[in-house]
Amino acid sequence: MTPPLDTARPSFGDFVAAAERNGNLVVQPRMGFGDLRRMRAGLVATKAADAVSVGTLTLDSYTRTGNHEAARRALADGVKLNGYPIVARPDHETVELLDGVRDTGFPVQVRHGSSRPQDIFRTLTRLGLEATEGGPVSYCLPYSRTPLREAVDSWVESTELFAESGADGRRPHVESFGGCMLGQLCPPSLLVAISLLEGVFFRQHGIRSLSLSYAQQIHPAQDEEAVLALRRLASEYLPDTQWHIVFYAYMGVYPRTSRGAVLLMEQAARTAVRAGAARVIVKTEAEAHRIPTIEENIRALEASARAAETAGPRVAEAGDSGVLAEARALVEAVLDIDPDVGRALPRAFERGRLDLPFCLHPDNRGQARSYIGDDGYLRWLSTGNMPIPVPVDSVVPTRLTADALLMMLHHVEQRYDRVT
Repeated sequence: MTPPLDTARPSFGDFVAAAERNGNLVVQPRMGFGDLRRMRAGLVATKAADAVSVGTLTLDSYTRTGNHEAARRALADGVKLNGYPIVARPDHETVELLDGVRDTGFPVQVRHGSSRPQDIFRTLTRLGLEATEGGPVSYCLPYSRTPLREAVDSWVESTELFAESGADGRRPHVESFGGCMLGQLCPPSLLVAISLLEGVFFRQHGIRSLSLSYAQQIHPAQDEEAVLALRRLASEYLPDTQWHIVFYAYMGVYPRTSRGAVLLMEQAARTAVRAGAARVIVKTEAEAHRIPTIEENIRALEASARAAETAGPRVAEAGDSGVLAEARALVEAVLDIDPDVGRALPRAFERGRLDLPFCLHPDNRGQARSYIGDDGYLRWLSTGNMPIPVPVDSVVPTRLTADALLMMLHHVEQRYDRVT
């Protein structure tokens, strides 16, 4: 049996906390390759970047869907994979991959996208890897047709297994992907609520080191308000837990020009710093066209780090478009169903107390809709059965046409490309 990686080192959460105390934004790429040499080269380059960075092992789609035999066949046949097949690869190869790269100054997080992640978590635990991400809602509704109740059961089992791995002195860390639902066109209050609820779910199942996510949306001021709201709720609902906020660069249709892409990424870094996020998941100038190279990822990391240095001071408060009040109402509505978040979440979606705009998963009611207001803020057009009102406003559209939806999808892309 291959021995686990050395665990006598700070946890992922400890590393980010130390960087935050020192006034540094932690930057992280989305990076995963099936080829061992290329994956190691990507990690080595990330570690050497002129930035405070952490590494990423993003897993392939076969592993994400649990088709490990297909991943093994691909490896045997020399077929290129779109990520690192951590379950299909022999453990000793992952140990060798990370040997001399992962250390006290460079933790590595495993990112995957699985609604049924037990095999992934068993592998992480066996190898002694301490950081991953996802969630019972955030890795189910956008990416799968797995029934939500089954996804929750899978995440309960996985989270408790991962939490038990902390008995040897490590502090396992889980990041909620809840602030990134569908990437775009989801008003911030719902992103904040789902991220917070997944954080509480992980806490209830034994995880003491967390990160809560939020994805860059339409307007920087609204994003600042949302991150501040998430920080406020986390301080209330997770008082005995180590946590930080991770901010994602825009996950919708990306600018097609290099300059537009860079400007959007730099805005993400500045917004993150101003609002008090500790870590940023970057995107690159090639995002609209293809999978980025290692070199493009490193340029994005370094550009984000430099942009963070020009962000100015952290804001103590932001404008009030109702994000905190709405998010609090959503969280309370779910916890009123059952204080056990794992039991409450499926019932909340059944009753429409949570409802994702434009999400086609069978367990989502699909009655909620959003629109971009004249002020550039992302707002509710309809809220279905969620406990939040739609503001009475004469300029609210009466319906959303296909043309209007397309304009919304391309709003950020076109705005940043026009700057160039």
